[in-house]
Parts: sequence; C-alpha cells; structure tokens
Amino acid sequence: MPITATNTQIQRELIPAGNYIARCYQMIEIGTVKETILGKEKIIPKVRIGWELPTELKVFKDENGEQPCVISKEYTLSMAEKANLRIALKSWRGKDFTEDEAKSFDITKLLGVPCMINIIHKPSKDGLKIYEEISGITPLPKGIECPKQVNKTLVLSYDNFDVETFNNLPDFIRNKMISSLEYAAIQNPNHTSIEN
Repeated sequence: MPITATNTQIQRELIPAGNYIARCYQMIEIGTVKETILGKEKIIPKVRIGWELPTELKVFKDENGEQPCVISKEYTLSMAEKANLRIALKSWRGKDFTEDEAKSFDITKLLGVPCMINIIHKPSKDGLKIYEEISGITPLPKGIECPKQVNKTLVLSYDNFDVETFNNLPDFIRNKMISSLEYAAIQNPNHTSIEN
C-alpha cells in the first residue's frame, strides 16, 4: 500500500496586476546575509520595504473589517548607481540623487510617502506558483490624492531592535533575519562571520 505525500497548499488570492496608489508604511532591516547571485556567493546588506494599497480593501479578519492589501519588496541596501534600490527611489522621486545625496540616504524618510506602484504577476522558478511583484514605482500623478494611512508604521532595525515586532513578522522574513550577521551579533556579541 503506498504512502503518498501531497502538496495541499492553496495559492493565496493575488492582488490583480496593474497600477495602484500606495503609501510606504514598513521598513525592515533584514541585515547582512549570504546570497547566491549569478552563481557567486555574496554577503550583502538587505532591507524590506512595504506599501499599503489604500484603494484595494479586503476583509482579512472579521473583527478588523476592511483593511488595505499590502505588498513588499526586498532590496540590497545600496545607493550605488546601478543598485536596484537607487533605481527604484530615483523613479519614485522623479529625479536622480546627487553623489552627495547618494553617499548616505536615510531610507526611513520614505515612510508615509505616497506613490504609484505597478504590480505584475510572475511564476515561481519551479512554475508551480504565481507571485505578485513590484515592477515599478513612480510619483503620484498631479491631482491624485492618496487616502490616509491605515496600517501602523512599522520600522525594525538592529540599532533599535524590538523583539515583539520581530516575533510578529512572517516566518520567511524572521528566518532570513536570523541568518544575518546583525542578528547573530545580538545573540552573541562576539560573533563576526556568516557560517557556511
């Protein structure tokens, strides 16, 4: 008699592809982690930025009523000229950074700032699931108003690490943070390297 393992995971409902009014409400410092990029291992600092879509409301929990859908994207925490974060921020603000501005830019200044985001649907590498992805960020067009922020602003950084906020994050974000140099340093101040 066979013993059959199955995958009963249900594809969650995706935000439809398209352009949306959005507001930045979340900033999570993932930390310095090991990633494989184009076949090469690199150790890079990462951040996750989150937006709420105040015109896309849904009931997630009956007791909370309608709440905005949210979406986030992870970036390498770099303002180098070709870095994805700088490219996204340049598009968002409608102009590039001067070299002086790019030397040190506090990205928490983005919290509460409205924009337009373009969402596309993209298959996973194995082709079994479809995910939402932010493909572009631009300023709000003139005359368009962004509704007031609904979600509480969430900032988590290692300079002011809040265990309760950390514990309330989704598992996939927490697990990545746990693999970072910064998290290891909080757990063991003498830790200085990422294990193989």
